[in-house]
Amino acid sequence: MMEVELLPLSLDDMEEMAGIFNHYVEHSFATYTETPVSMARFEGLMNFTPGYPAFVARDSGGSLAGFGLLRPYSPIPAFDRAAELTCFLAKGYTGRGIGSMILQALESGAVELGIKSIVATVSSLNEGSLRFHRARGFVEQGRLVGIGSRNGRRFDVVYLQKML
Repeated sequence: MMEVELLPLSLDDMEEMAGIFNHYVEHSFATYTETPVSMARFEGLMNFTPGYPAFVARDSGGSLAGFGLLRPYSPIPAFDRAAELTCFLAKGYTGRGIGSMILQALESGAVELGIKSIVATVSSLNEGSLRFHRARGFVEQGRLVGIGSRNGRRFDVVYLQKML
């Protein structure tokens, strides 16, 4: 595994995080948006929630290798023990164990909060993310077939869940 340090996410990281996200907007089907997003739009999409675990991974040179965060699955109290996952790695940093490291830290933080279930929603066109989640204990619990369209291609939203 590559030398990276996990640090609590801070507002100073937002611009670099948006840059990673926008790379996936432009070069993959990992996001649902078709055009790069502004900082304000990025913050809205991420729905950062104080008190929930959120980390950045920085390599030994200080470059942002990736980020991950949990947020409430729903504002409805019945779902207080469920969280939704978002995780993105910078170009060139996938397949090096960094995503697993971020996920483990998020899961530890979730357990401390009493969260029992983590949900990830993934585009059916994002095979790498589907493989990543399944290999780490997430189970497909359903999908919304053909609900999305991006760059002229229809896709399903796949619901993956991991019980903690």
